[in-house]
Amino acid sequence: MPYLGYIHKMKLSDVFVFLDDAQFKKNEWQNRNRVKIGKGQTTWITVPVIHKFGQKINEVLIKTSVPWQKQHKNTLITYYSKASCFHMIKKFEELWNQNFEKLVDANITSIKILAEIFDVKAKFILSSSLNINKTKTERLVSICKELGAKTYISGIGAKEYLDEELFRREKIEVVWQDFKHPIYPQLYGDFIPNLSAIDMVMNVGERCKDMI
Repeated sequence: MPYLGYIHKMKLSDVFVFLDDAQFKKNEWQNRNRVKIGKGQTTWITVPVIHKFGQKINEVLIKTSVPWQKQHKNTLITYYSKASCFHMIKKFEELWNQNFEKLVDANITSIKILAEIFDVKAKFILSSSLNINKTKTERLVSICKELGAKTYISGIGAKEYLDEELFRREKIEVVWQDFKHPIYPQLYGDFIPNLSAIDMVMNVGERCKDMI
């Protein structure tokens, strides 16, 4: 359930690559995100995982003994039932009705649901399908070359570590994402940005595809 900046990057892309064979990072955004539950208050919706140090994302198993799908759905019903577009919750039944074993499958399912709602046209590819055994910027450059890409869209946060010279050597242009978070009607007082994109879906509905 990524935030709107992730959706924005997908909408800019012709091909969007899921880095499913990157290393999993505990207590970050790969298995959780926030939703709004009150004035100035948020809570996490989390997919519980069985994690071993050094695992790739596509190797991480879900802790199936925890009813996380029921918990997610109940959280959304509790805090978004008064949202103007609460009926959009039906779009996520596919996520809650499947028996997922791996985190990557649950993640990609949720992202594809959001992609459809936000009218994303990009083609999706798993990086693991490309069999590229490199890391950091070299991996990104190799992915671009494998797909015949002439432009790589990067989040602005990567400026601290991305080696643009490696892209220039291969005549691949790096375009820095210029994401401006939209302000939209939101429950519970003052607007809180950078929540899961489902917050916008519940509050704005299908109109959200024209706001990103």
